[in-house]
Amino acid sequence: MSKRALIAVADGVEDLECVTLIDVLRRADIEVLVASIGERRMITCARGTRLTADAMLVDVLAQDFDLIVLPGGMPGAQHLADFEPLAERVRKQAKAGELFAAICAAPALALQSYGVLRQRRMTCYPAFSDRLSGCTFVDEAVVVDGNCITSQGPGTALAFALTLVEQLVGRGTRTDVAKAMLV
Repeated sequence: MSKRALIAVADGVEDLECVTLIDVLRRADIEVLVASIGERRMITCARGTRLTADAMLVDVLAQDFDLIVLPGGMPGAQHLADFEPLAERVRKQAKAGELFAAICAAPALALQSYGVLRQRRMTCYPAFSDRLSGCTFVDEAVVVDGNCITSQGPGTALAFALTLVEQLVGRGTRTDVAKAMLV
């Protein structure tokens, strides 16, 4: 059975993080559903890249996912943080022990506001670490704490995506995908 990942997107998410997540997870034969929280499927990323989501988030919230991941970027991460249906779904994912992940500003803005970082080790874009409470900021590229995976930013997006592959389908697939990408 194929693993399923949901990538929630909004206008202003970080281009490189978003595209890297989609690309690497799909290279690992993970079924990726990109879902827009906005009023339309087409979004414009922080640096102007336009992406068309596969679906509207509100239409897929009831589906099961092995992973829910949030790209960072501004103001995209704040849009994700402010979208209560996504917050509820991520809280449900966390409570069920299923994987959830975020990169860049999204851990500090979205995951923090959702209340899913309590007592966890995590990372985020370092300039946002002052917004954290109830968790331990770790200055590392990628941090895995149980079912929560976080990362620091555009420069760590590839390592983050490969870690998500490893968490979902194993070290062997991570190694194969990395080798094929010349990483």
